[in-house]
Amino acid sequence: MTSSDQREVWFLTGSQGLYGEDTLRQVAEQSRDIARQLAAAAGSPVRVVWKPVLTDAAAITTTVLDANATAECVGLIAWMHTFSPAKMWIAGLDLLSKPFLHLHTQANADLPWATIDMDFMNLNQAAHGDREFGYIQSRLNVVRKTVAGHVSDPAVLSRVHAWMRAALGRAALRELRLARFGDNMRDVAVTEGDKVEAQLRFGVSVNTYGVNELVEAVDSTDDAAVSELVKEYAAVYRLAPELAVGGDRHESLRYAARIELGLRAFLTDGGFGAFTTNFEDLGGLRQLPGLAVQRLMADGYGFGGEGDWKTSVLLHTLKTVGAGMPGGTSFMEDYTYHLAPGNEVILGAHMLEVCPSIAADRPSCEIHPLGIGGREDPVRLVFDAAPGPAVVVGMADMGDRFRLVANAIDVVPPPEPLPRLPVARAVWRPAPDLRTSTEAWLTAGGPHHTVLSSAVGTEELGDLADMLGTELLMIDADTTVRQFTKEIRWNQAYYRLAGGL
Repeated sequence: MTSSDQREVWFLTGSQGLYGEDTLRQVAEQSRDIARQLAAAAGSPVRVVWKPVLTDAAAITTTVLDANATAECVGLIAWMHTFSPAKMWIAGLDLLSKPFLHLHTQANADLPWATIDMDFMNLNQAAHGDREFGYIQSRLNVVRKTVAGHVSDPAVLSRVHAWMRAALGRAALRELRLARFGDNMRDVAVTEGDKVEAQLRFGVSVNTYGVNELVEAVDSTDDAAVSELVKEYAAVYRLAPELAVGGDRHESLRYAARIELGLRAFLTDGGFGAFTTNFEDLGGLRQLPGLAVQRLMADGYGFGGEGDWKTSVLLHTLKTVGAGMPGGTSFMEDYTYHLAPGNEVILGAHMLEVCPSIAADRPSCEIHPLGIGGREDPVRLVFDAAPGPAVVVGMADMGDRFRLVANAIDVVPPPEPLPRLPVARAVWRPAPDLRTSTEAWLTAGGPHHTVLSSAVGTEELGDLADMLGTELLMIDADTTVRQFTKEIRWNQAYYRLAGGL
């Protein structure tokens, strides 16, 4: 896989030979300056690479083909500085396979009212040229994001950066390999899905490996490496006394460390960025992996419980999108509700596997019984999620397409302590309210496994869905069940027509 610090976005500028060499030199100079401002902006997740001004169809087509073939390039930004006759762009745009952003800007934020003349007008006519360009994109049905405004405006940069992060997620998804240890939980519907369609649509390769292949890796771990990892646990987490050296459950912690080392080695050797487990299929594992899964998620790996590969794929993708942003991203499940009128909240958790990247405080490393799986008591991290705005997102296979369902939420502290709930958990208030959000989610067929992220926002989700050609249903402060139901019906017609009957 290509490292994220090598990723780049190419900045393209359109013009034409009609204006003469002097004007084109000014175009190039101002274009480089816009690209420099984009590259120097704080928070830019990729390198911005300026490309020479494009003035004819051959150069445009060559540049697009080069971008398509360059792994480091995750997307293109285009700006029509002057008037670029759009028929020149037809062949190139028709061949485009990378995410595309149309930046409708200009070199100057302010007009020089006292000195403006026709020379200035001819040079600075993005308001003219970008409309020509917008038309041909629409005529060719080019999927793109359009952002208008000057690059010095923080609001413009925020939207461009959201698109860049989504492009990174799309690139990571296209390179992703996922290992399923066992199948999905028996008789469960929503964790099923079309893996061939997923590879065709997203690029991800999903394959199953016998659990005992993992067991071999776990059993072959080096004792000295286990001891070093146990020391790390004691330094990083609040370790339960019975798990410490000399404690009566210390061997359980050492076995949890073996699972992590073996699982990490298996994933590294196979080039996997995501995985699943299933408590119904543990082979020779003595514990259901808990601590290991939590720590691997914190390092950016995707995970889905009970064989849920779609959520694992989504988690790894959103980990990539949110990398470097405040907050965290975790596997999650809506578990139960607090339905007190006016104070309704959702309590989310899972058996063991919630990522510590969303923790409010230093997690506690504990061991407790688990009523399913038929194995030894598993080690896990216990914590409450940090409060603040977030989203929960799920992916479902609707038969003729994949559907993303998302809900804007506010994570809140638990109303009361949870001393007898020995798992990591999050409490949140969904927008616009619990009744509307849950009715909308159920109407959409959203899954029970989700990804909760305080690092990724609704703009990135929308950009990513557009890049993937995937349906996104967003539940937010403006949602009503009636209108949401209509949107589902409209989408049903649209995606079937767009995909061919």
